[in-house]
Amino acid sequence: MERKLTKIDIITRPSKLEDLKDALNKIGVHGMTVSQVYGAGLQRGHKEVYRGREYDVNLVPKIKLETVVCEIPVEKVLEVAQKVLRTGKFGDGKIFVYELSDAVRIRTGHRGVEAIMDIPGEKAE
Repeated sequence: MERKLTKIDIITRPSKLEDLKDALNKIGVHGMTVSQVYGAGLQRGHKEVYRGREYDVNLVPKIKLETVVCEIPVEKVLEVAQKVLRTGKFGDGKIFVYELSDAVRIRTGHRGVEAIMDIPGEKAE
């Protein structure tokens, strides 16, 4: 059976980042990219008051965690992420799942699953 590459994007509250990273590390997800992003979902932002004036905040600060998995079941990643991130309030975030057709490790030229797997005996400098 051929292993599939799956990309998972998790967009959520910045305050949840460390808990999410720790939970993903515990199930074997170690490679990830994290970005600070701004967005508006169904809540479409909110109103704030600054120096007595009310203004709309249309884009809310979030973090976006991206990872690619092939051996760890996608459902396990989704289950863990939801457990850590769910508060039941607006703004908990979204998770997007994509099937990837290929990946390339630039340094070695490895492709597909080998591009994201650890190479035995190698250590990062």
